[in-house]
Amino acid sequence: MYCTGRIHSGLLVVVAGLALASAGHADETCQSPFMPKIAGQEDVVHIWTLGVEGWGDGSDKLVTIGANPARPDYGQVVSSVSVGGRHEAHHGGLTDDRRHLWVGGLDDSMIYIFDVASDPLHPRLVQTIDDFVEKTGGVVGPHGFYALPGRMLISALSNAADRGGRTALVEYANDGRFIRTIWMPAGAEYGYDARVNAHLNRMLTSSFTGHANYMRDLGELLGDAESMKNFGTTMVVWDFHARKPLQILEVPGTPLEIRWALDPTHEYAFTSTALTSKLWGVFRKEDGSFEAVELADIGNPADVPLPVDISLSADDTTLFVDSFMDGMTRVFDVSDPRAPRLIHERKIGAQVNMVSQSWDGKRVYYTSSLLAGWDGTGGDDEQYLRVFTWDGKELAPTFEVDFRAAKLGRPHIMRFGQIDFWGEPAPASPTHAPTAAR
Repeated sequence: MYCTGRIHSGLLVVVAGLALASAGHADETCQSPFMPKIAGQEDVVHIWTLGVEGWGDGSDKLVTIGANPARPDYGQVVSSVSVGGRHEAHHGGLTDDRRHLWVGGLDDSMIYIFDVASDPLHPRLVQTIDDFVEKTGGVVGPHGFYALPGRMLISALSNAADRGGRTALVEYANDGRFIRTIWMPAGAEYGYDARVNAHLNRMLTSSFTGHANYMRDLGELLGDAESMKNFGTTMVVWDFHARKPLQILEVPGTPLEIRWALDPTHEYAFTSTALTSKLWGVFRKEDGSFEAVELADIGNPADVPLPVDISLSADDTTLFVDSFMDGMTRVFDVSDPRAPRLIHERKIGAQVNMVSQSWDGKRVYYTSSLLAGWDGTGGDDEQYLRVFTWDGKELAPTFEVDFRAAKLGRPHIMRFGQIDFWGEPAPASPTHAPTAAR
Protein backbone atom coordinates (compact mmCIF):
# COMPACT_ATOMS: atom_id res chain seq x y z
CA MET A 1 0.00 0.00 0.00
CA TYR A 2 1.31 3.45 -0.87
CA CYS A 3 0.89 6.48 1.35
CA THR A 4 0.97 10.04 0.11
CA GLY A 5 3.19 11.92 2.54
CA ARG A 6 3.84 15.60 3.17
CA ILE A 7 6.88 15.86 5.42
CA HIS A 8 7.75 18.84 7.68
CA SER A 9 9.62 20.70 4.95
CA GLY A 10 6.37 20.90 3.02
CA LEU A 11 7.70 18.78 0.14
CA LEU A 12 5.08 16.47 -1.31
CA VAL A 13 6.41 12.94 -1.60
CA VAL A 14 4.98 9.54 -2.23
CA VAL A 15 6.32 7.04 0.28
CA ALA A 16 5.88 3.33 -0.11
CA GLY A 17 4.20 1.66 2.84
CA LEU A 18 7.12 -0.75 3.18
CA ALA A 19 9.64 2.06 3.48
CA LEU A 20 7.39 3.78 5.98
CA ALA A 21 7.16 0.63 8.04
CA SER A 22 10.90 -0.04 8.02
CA ALA A 23 11.52 3.51 9.22
CA GLY A 24 9.26 2.78 12.19
CA HIS A 25 6.99 5.74 11.58
CA ALA A 26 3.25 5.61 11.00
CA ASP A 27 0.15 7.69 11.53
CA GLU A 28 -2.03 5.24 13.47
CA THR A 29 -0.40 2.84 11.05
CA CYS A 30 -1.50 4.70 7.95
CA GLN A 31 -5.23 4.57 8.48
CA SER A 32 -5.69 6.41 5.20
CA PRO A 33 -3.14 6.10 2.40
CA PHE A 34 -4.11 9.58 1.20
CA MET A 35 -3.05 11.53 4.29
CA PRO A 36 0.27 13.35 4.74
CA LYS A 37 2.61 11.50 7.02
CA ILE A 38 4.69 13.02 9.81
CA ALA A 39 7.42 11.31 11.80
CA GLY A 40 8.61 11.56 15.37
CA GLN A 41 7.10 12.46 18.71
CA GLU A 42 3.46 13.54 18.78
CA ASP A 43 2.90 16.81 20.66
CA VAL A 44 -0.83 16.56 21.31
CA VAL A 45 -3.66 14.09 21.26
CA HIS A 46 -7.14 15.35 20.32
CA ILE A 47 -9.96 13.36 21.94
CA TRP A 48 -13.61 13.51 20.85
CA THR A 49 -15.58 13.23 24.08
CA LEU A 50 -19.21 12.46 24.94
CA GLY A 51 -20.76 14.88 27.43
CA VAL A 52 -22.32 13.74 30.69
CA GLU A 53 -25.06 15.65 32.50
CA GLY A 54 -23.57 17.30 35.59
CA TRP A 55 -19.98 17.03 34.37
CA GLY A 56 -18.85 20.55 33.52
CA ASP A 57 -21.12 22.00 30.85
CA GLY A 58 -22.47 18.52 30.04
CA SER A 59 -21.73 18.91 26.33
CA ASP A 60 -19.77 16.84 23.83
CA LYS A 61 -16.36 18.39 23.33
CA LEU A 62 -12.98 18.08 21.65
CA VAL A 63 -10.32 17.82 24.35
CA THR A 64 -6.63 18.43 23.58
CA ILE A 65 -3.96 16.93 25.84
CA GLY A 66 -0.21 17.49 25.76
CA ALA A 67 1.62 14.33 24.72
CA ASN A 68 5.28 15.36 24.38
CA PRO A 69 7.39 14.75 27.53
CA ALA A 70 9.76 17.54 26.40
CA ARG A 71 7.01 20.14 26.71
CA PRO A 72 5.61 21.73 29.91
CA ASP A 73 2.04 20.71 28.99
CA TYR A 74 2.89 16.99 28.96
CA GLY A 75 0.02 14.92 30.29
CA GLN A 76 -2.15 17.97 30.90
CA VAL A 77 -5.43 19.14 29.43
CA VAL A 78 -4.45 22.10 27.28
CA SER A 79 -7.87 23.04 25.91
CA SER A 80 -11.41 21.84 25.29
CA VAL A 81 -14.05 23.05 22.84
CA SER A 82 -17.71 22.23 23.47
CA VAL A 83 -20.18 21.82 20.64
CA GLY A 84 -23.32 22.28 22.76
CA GLY A 85 -25.55 19.37 23.77
CA ARG A 86 -24.99 15.64 23.73
CA HIS A 87 -25.07 13.90 20.37
CA GLU A 88 -23.48 10.49 21.13
CA ALA A 89 -19.95 11.65 20.28
CA HIS A 90 -18.12 8.70 18.78
CA HIS A 91 -15.66 8.68 15.87
CA GLY A 92 -13.81 11.24 13.76
CA GLY A 93 -11.01 11.61 11.24
CA LEU A 94 -8.58 14.10 9.72
CA THR A 95 -8.88 15.42 6.17
CA ASP A 96 -6.28 14.45 3.59
CA ASP A 97 -4.32 17.65 4.28
CA ARG A 98 -4.52 17.16 8.08
CA ARG A 99 -5.91 20.66 8.52
CA HIS A 100 -9.37 19.70 9.71
CA LEU A 101 -10.82 17.09 12.01
CA TRP A 102 -14.34 15.85 11.26
CA VAL A 103 -16.27 14.29 14.14
CA GLY A 104 -19.83 13.03 14.38
CA GLY A 105 -22.74 12.23 16.66
CA LEU A 106 -24.38 8.84 16.28
CA ASP A 107 -27.70 9.90 17.78
CA ASP A 108 -28.80 12.99 15.81
CA SER A 109 -26.25 12.69 12.95
CA MET A 110 -24.65 16.07 13.61
CA ILE A 111 -21.14 16.59 12.16
CA TYR A 112 -18.60 19.09 13.52
CA ILE A 113 -15.48 20.25 11.70
CA PHE A 114 -12.52 21.60 13.68
CA ASP A 115 -9.52 23.53 12.45
CA VAL A 116 -6.60 21.68 14.08
CA ALA A 117 -3.84 23.22 11.92
CA SER A 118 -3.91 26.94 12.73
CA ASP A 119 -3.20 26.19 16.41
CA PRO A 120 -2.98 22.47 17.27
CA LEU A 121 -3.06 23.31 20.98
CA HIS A 122 -6.37 25.16 20.66
CA PRO A 123 -8.57 23.68 17.88
CA ARG A 124 -11.49 25.82 16.68
CA LEU A 125 -14.94 24.68 15.63
CA VAL A 126 -15.30 26.15 12.13
CA GLN A 127 -18.26 24.36 10.57
CA THR A 128 -21.34 22.38 11.60
CA ILE A 129 -23.29 20.08 9.30
CA ASP A 130 -26.84 19.70 10.63
CA ASP A 131 -28.61 18.36 7.52
CA PHE A 132 -26.73 15.07 7.05
CA VAL A 133 -29.89 12.94 7.08
CA GLU A 134 -31.68 15.19 4.58
CA LYS A 135 -28.74 15.58 2.20
CA THR A 136 -27.88 11.89 2.14
CA GLY A 137 -31.38 10.61 1.45
CA GLY A 138 -32.05 9.24 4.91
CA VAL A 139 -28.69 7.99 6.16
CA VAL A 140 -28.35 8.06 9.97
CA GLY A 141 -25.39 7.69 12.34
CA PRO A 142 -22.18 9.01 10.71
CA HIS A 143 -19.56 6.71 12.18
CA GLY A 144 -16.22 6.44 10.39
CA PHE A 145 -14.49 9.48 8.85
CA TYR A 146 -11.83 8.45 6.33
CA ALA A 147 -9.70 10.83 4.28
CA LEU A 148 -9.85 10.60 0.49
CA PRO A 149 -8.21 13.08 -1.91
CA GLY A 150 -10.15 16.31 -1.42
CA ARG A 151 -13.06 14.61 0.29
CA MET A 152 -14.24 12.70 3.35
CA LEU A 153 -15.65 9.18 3.16
CA ILE A 154 -18.20 8.62 5.93
CA SER A 155 -19.35 5.13 6.86
CA ALA A 156 -22.73 5.22 8.59
CA LEU A 157 -24.67 2.83 10.81
CA SER A 158 -28.39 3.30 10.22
CA ASN A 159 -31.25 4.90 8.26
CA ALA A 160 -34.13 7.25 8.96
CA ALA A 161 -36.88 4.92 7.72
CA ASP A 162 -36.75 2.26 10.44
CA ARG A 163 -33.61 3.09 12.48
CA GLY A 164 -32.39 -0.40 11.60
CA GLY A 165 -29.07 -1.57 10.23
CA ARG A 166 -29.54 -0.81 6.52
CA THR A 167 -27.11 2.01 5.78
CA ALA A 168 -24.68 3.59 3.33
CA LEU A 169 -21.32 5.14 2.59
CA VAL A 170 -21.42 8.89 2.11
CA GLU A 171 -18.93 11.28 0.51
CA TYR A 172 -18.47 14.97 1.27
CA ALA A 173 -16.01 17.47 -0.16
CA ASN A 174 -13.46 18.83 2.32
CA ASP A 175 -15.32 22.15 2.29
CA GLY A 176 -18.46 20.46 3.67
CA ARG A 177 -20.42 19.99 0.44
CA PHE A 178 -22.37 16.75 0.04
CA ILE A 179 -21.25 14.69 -2.96
CA ARG A 180 -23.04 11.34 -2.99
CA THR A 181 -24.59 8.43 -1.11
CA ILE A 182 -23.66 4.82 -1.87
CA TRP A 183 -26.07 2.38 -0.21
CA MET A 184 -24.66 -0.91 1.01
CA PRO A 185 -25.41 -3.84 -1.32
CA ALA A 186 -28.27 -6.31 -0.89
CA GLY A 187 -27.21 -9.12 1.38
CA ALA A 188 -24.76 -6.89 3.25
CA GLU A 189 -26.86 -3.90 4.27
CA TYR A 190 -25.08 -3.21 7.57
CA GLY A 191 -22.11 -0.85 7.87
CA TYR A 192 -19.41 0.16 10.31
CA ASP A 193 -15.81 0.71 9.13
CA ALA A 194 -14.36 1.44 5.68
CA ARG A 195 -10.64 1.10 4.83
CA VAL A 196 -8.78 1.39 1.53
CA ASN A 197 -5.79 -0.50 0.16
CA ALA A 198 -4.67 1.89 -2.57
CA HIS A 199 -2.05 -0.55 -3.89
CA LEU A 200 -4.75 -3.11 -4.70
CA ASN A 201 -7.56 -0.63 -5.52
CA ARG A 202 -9.67 -2.42 -2.93
CA MET A 203 -11.84 -1.15 -0.10
CA LEU A 204 -13.18 -3.25 2.77
CA THR A 205 -16.27 -2.42 4.79
CA SER A 206 -17.57 -4.12 7.94
CA SER A 207 -20.88 -4.22 9.80
CA PHE A 208 -22.50 -3.38 13.14
CA THR A 209 -26.12 -2.55 14.01
CA GLY A 210 -28.68 0.23 13.66
CA HIS A 211 -29.77 3.21 15.76
CA ALA A 212 -32.57 1.23 17.41
CA ASN A 213 -29.94 -1.05 18.96
CA TYR A 214 -26.86 1.07 19.60
CA MET A 215 -28.80 3.76 21.48
CA ARG A 216 -30.23 1.20 23.94
CA ASP A 217 -28.86 0.17 27.32
CA LEU A 218 -26.46 -2.72 26.66
CA GLY A 219 -27.78 -4.97 29.42
CA GLU A 220 -31.33 -4.52 28.14
CA LEU A 221 -30.20 -5.13 24.57
CA LEU A 222 -28.32 -8.34 25.44
CA GLY A 223 -31.49 -9.67 27.05
CA ASP A 224 -33.60 -9.03 23.93
CA ALA A 225 -33.16 -12.08 21.71
CA GLU A 226 -35.00 -10.58 18.75
CA SER A 227 -32.97 -7.35 18.76
CA MET A 228 -29.73 -9.34 19.03
CA LYS A 229 -30.53 -10.85 15.65
CA ASN A 230 -30.15 -7.39 14.11
CA PHE A 231 -26.35 -7.28 13.96
CA GLY A 232 -24.24 -7.53 10.84
CA THR A 233 -22.29 -10.65 9.91
CA THR A 234 -20.65 -9.56 6.66
CA MET A 235 -17.74 -7.69 5.13
CA VAL A 236 -17.78 -6.29 1.61
CA VAL A 237 -14.85 -6.14 -0.82
CA TRP A 238 -15.17 -3.14 -3.15
CA ASP A 239 -13.49 -1.89 -6.30
CA PHE A 240 -12.39 1.33 -4.64
CA HIS A 241 -12.13 3.58 -7.71
CA ALA A 242 -15.50 2.48 -9.06
CA ARG A 243 -17.07 2.24 -5.56
CA LYS A 244 -18.50 -1.07 -6.78
CA PRO A 245 -19.09 -4.05 -4.46
CA LEU A 246 -17.27 -7.15 -5.71
CA GLN A 247 -17.67 -9.73 -2.94
CA ILE A 248 -19.66 -10.30 0.23
CA LEU A 249 -17.72 -12.22 2.86
CA GLU A 250 -19.45 -14.01 5.73
CA VAL A 251 -17.84 -13.09 9.04
CA PRO A 252 -20.17 -14.25 11.85
CA GLY A 253 -20.28 -12.26 15.06
CA THR A 254 -20.21 -8.66 13.84
CA PRO A 255 -16.82 -7.59 12.38
CA LEU A 256 -15.89 -4.06 13.46
CA GLU A 257 -12.57 -2.24 12.92
CA ILE A 258 -10.50 -3.09 9.82
CA ARG A 259 -6.71 -2.74 9.50
CA TRP A 260 -4.94 -3.36 6.20
CA ALA A 261 -1.31 -4.44 6.31
CA LEU A 262 1.06 -1.65 5.23
CA ASP A 263 3.70 -3.59 3.31
CA PRO A 264 2.48 -3.56 -0.32
CA THR A 265 3.43 -7.23 -0.64
CA HIS A 266 1.19 -8.11 2.33
CA GLU A 267 -2.21 -8.41 0.71
CA TYR A 268 -4.39 -8.94 3.75
CA ALA A 269 -6.29 -7.17 6.52
CA PHE A 270 -7.41 -7.94 10.06
CA THR A 271 -10.68 -7.46 11.90
CA SER A 272 -12.24 -8.70 15.14
CA THR A 273 -15.81 -9.81 15.85
CA ALA A 274 -17.56 -8.19 18.79
CA LEU A 275 -20.13 -10.85 19.62
CA THR A 276 -18.06 -14.00 19.06
CA SER A 277 -14.68 -12.63 20.23
CA LYS A 278 -12.66 -13.87 17.28
CA LEU A 279 -9.73 -12.47 15.34
CA TRP A 280 -10.22 -12.75 11.57
CA GLY A 281 -8.03 -12.22 8.54
CA VAL A 282 -9.12 -11.21 5.04
CA PHE A 283 -6.60 -12.57 2.55
CA ARG A 284 -6.19 -12.02 -1.17
CA LYS A 285 -6.16 -15.27 -3.14
CA GLU A 286 -4.20 -16.07 -6.29
CA ASP A 287 -7.18 -15.29 -8.50
CA GLY A 288 -7.49 -11.78 -7.00
CA SER A 289 -10.57 -12.52 -4.93
CA PHE A 290 -10.55 -12.51 -1.11
CA GLU A 291 -11.34 -14.99 1.63
CA ALA A 292 -12.21 -14.40 5.28
CA VAL A 293 -10.44 -16.75 7.70
CA GLU A 294 -11.04 -17.20 11.43
CA LEU A 295 -7.63 -16.92 13.11
CA ALA A 296 -7.81 -16.95 16.92
CA ASP A 297 -9.92 -16.45 20.03
CA ILE A 298 -9.74 -13.12 21.84
CA GLY A 299 -9.92 -14.04 25.51
CA ASN A 300 -12.69 -16.49 26.37
CA PRO A 301 -15.51 -16.05 23.84
CA ALA A 302 -17.97 -17.64 26.30
CA ASP A 303 -17.49 -14.61 28.58
CA VAL A 304 -18.37 -12.21 25.71
CA PRO A 305 -15.45 -9.83 26.36
CA LEU A 306 -16.69 -7.71 23.39
CA PRO A 307 -13.63 -6.87 21.26
CA VAL A 308 -13.99 -3.29 20.04
CA ASP A 309 -10.81 -1.73 18.61
CA ILE A 310 -7.59 -2.98 17.02
CA SER A 311 -4.31 -1.34 16.01
CA LEU A 312 -1.67 -2.86 13.71
CA SER A 313 1.99 -1.86 14.03
CA ALA A 314 3.72 -0.13 11.13
CA ASP A 315 5.83 -3.19 10.34
CA ASP A 316 2.79 -5.51 10.23
CA THR A 317 4.11 -7.69 13.06
CA THR A 318 2.08 -6.67 16.11
CA LEU A 319 -1.67 -6.32 16.58
CA PHE A 320 -3.24 -4.68 19.66
CA VAL A 321 -6.80 -5.83 20.39
CA ASP A 322 -9.04 -4.18 23.02
CA SER A 323 -12.09 -5.82 24.60
CA PHE A 324 -14.60 -3.57 26.29
CA MET A 325 -16.29 -5.75 28.91
CA ASP A 326 -13.14 -7.07 30.61
CA GLY A 327 -11.04 -3.91 30.12
CA MET A 328 -8.23 -5.93 28.55
CA THR A 329 -5.78 -5.25 25.77
CA ARG A 330 -4.18 -8.26 24.13
CA VAL A 331 -1.14 -8.09 21.88
CA PHE A 332 -0.70 -10.64 19.11
CA ASP A 333 2.41 -11.41 17.09
CA VAL A 334 1.03 -11.48 13.55
CA SER A 335 4.34 -11.92 11.73
CA ASP A 336 2.68 -15.01 10.34
CA PRO A 337 -0.73 -13.46 9.65
CA ARG A 338 -2.48 -16.82 9.42
CA ALA A 339 -1.14 -18.00 12.78
CA PRO A 340 -1.29 -15.16 15.35
CA ARG A 341 0.37 -15.71 18.75
CA LEU A 342 -0.68 -13.97 21.96
CA ILE A 343 2.48 -12.34 23.37
CA HIS A 344 1.19 -9.92 26.00
CA GLU A 345 -2.01 -8.97 27.78
CA ARG A 346 -2.82 -6.30 30.33
CA LYS A 347 -5.90 -4.98 32.06
CA ILE A 348 -6.17 -1.31 31.13
CA GLY A 349 -9.23 -0.49 33.22
CA ALA A 350 -12.71 -1.58 34.28
CA GLN A 351 -13.61 -0.99 30.63
CA VAL A 352 -11.54 -0.03 27.60
CA ASN A 353 -12.44 0.94 24.06
CA MET A 354 -10.05 2.74 21.71
CA VAL A 355 -6.36 2.01 21.18
CA SER A 356 -3.97 4.19 19.15
CA GLN A 357 -0.25 3.71 18.60
CA SER A 358 2.14 6.63 18.25
CA TRP A 359 3.82 7.24 14.91
CA ASP A 360 7.05 5.54 15.98
CA GLY A 361 5.25 2.62 17.63
CA LYS A 362 6.79 3.30 21.05
CA ARG A 363 3.68 4.65 22.77
CA VAL A 364 0.15 3.31 23.02
CA TYR A 365 -2.91 5.35 24.01
CA TYR A 366 -6.18 4.00 25.42
CA THR A 367 -9.58 5.57 26.07
CA SER A 368 -12.53 4.13 27.93
CA SER A 369 -15.89 5.07 26.40
CA LEU A 370 -17.91 3.03 23.91
CA LEU A 371 -21.51 4.33 23.94
CA ALA A 372 -23.49 6.22 26.59
CA GLY A 373 -25.88 3.31 27.15
CA TRP A 374 -23.08 0.73 27.13
CA ASP A 375 -20.51 2.35 29.42
CA GLY A 376 -20.47 1.03 32.97
CA THR A 377 -22.17 -2.25 32.05
CA GLY A 378 -19.60 -4.11 34.16
CA GLY A 379 -20.31 -1.87 37.14
CA ASP A 380 -17.44 0.64 37.14
CA ASP A 381 -17.96 3.46 34.67
CA GLU A 382 -14.44 4.91 34.91
CA GLN A 383 -13.51 7.35 32.14
CA TYR A 384 -9.89 7.99 31.25
CA LEU A 385 -7.03 8.45 28.86
CA ARG A 386 -4.16 6.08 29.76
CA VAL A 387 -0.82 6.14 28.00
CA PHE A 388 1.86 3.43 27.96
CA THR A 389 5.25 2.81 26.42
CA TRP A 390 5.72 -0.36 24.38
CA ASP A 391 9.13 -2.02 24.10
CA GLY A 392 8.00 -4.92 21.96
CA LYS A 393 7.40 -7.14 24.99
CA GLU A 394 5.21 -5.33 27.49
CA LEU A 395 3.30 -2.14 28.20
CA ALA A 396 4.57 0.24 30.88
CA PRO A 397 2.35 3.09 32.16
CA THR A 398 3.46 6.71 31.75
CA PHE A 399 0.52 9.02 32.51
CA GLU A 400 -3.24 9.17 32.65
CA VAL A 401 -5.96 11.79 32.74
CA ASP A 402 -9.10 11.03 34.76
CA PHE A 403 -11.91 12.46 32.64
CA ARG A 404 -14.48 11.88 35.38
CA ALA A 405 -12.49 13.85 37.96
CA ALA A 406 -11.84 16.60 35.41
CA LYS A 407 -15.57 16.62 34.50
CA LEU A 408 -14.70 16.40 30.81
CA GLY A 409 -17.01 13.55 29.81
CA ARG A 410 -16.50 10.14 28.21
CA PRO A 411 -13.36 10.03 26.00
CA HIS A 412 -13.59 8.13 22.72
CA ILE A 413 -11.67 8.58 19.44
CA MET A 414 -8.08 9.93 19.47
CA ARG A 415 -6.09 11.73 16.79
CA PHE A 416 -2.48 12.91 17.12
CA GLY A 417 -0.95 16.24 16.15
CA GLN A 418 2.42 17.96 15.93
CA ILE A 419 2.73 21.63 16.78
CA ASP A 420 5.32 22.57 14.17
CA PHE A 421 3.70 20.61 11.35
CA TRP A 422 1.92 23.77 10.16
CA GLY A 423 3.77 26.33 12.27
CA GLU A 424 4.38 27.04 15.93
CA PRO A 425 1.41 28.57 17.82
CA ALA A 426 1.41 30.41 21.13
CA PRO A 427 2.69 28.57 24.26
CA ALA A 428 0.30 26.15 25.95
CA SER A 429 -1.85 27.14 28.92
CA PRO A 430 -2.71 23.84 30.67
CA THR A 431 -5.74 23.74 32.92
CA HIS A 432 -5.60 20.26 34.47
CA ALA A 433 -2.72 18.18 35.78
CA PRO A 434 -2.37 14.47 35.03
CA THR A 435 -2.40 11.71 37.64
CA ALA A 436 0.08 8.89 37.89
CA ALA A 437 -0.76 6.00 35.60
CA ARG A 438 -1.79 2.72 37.10
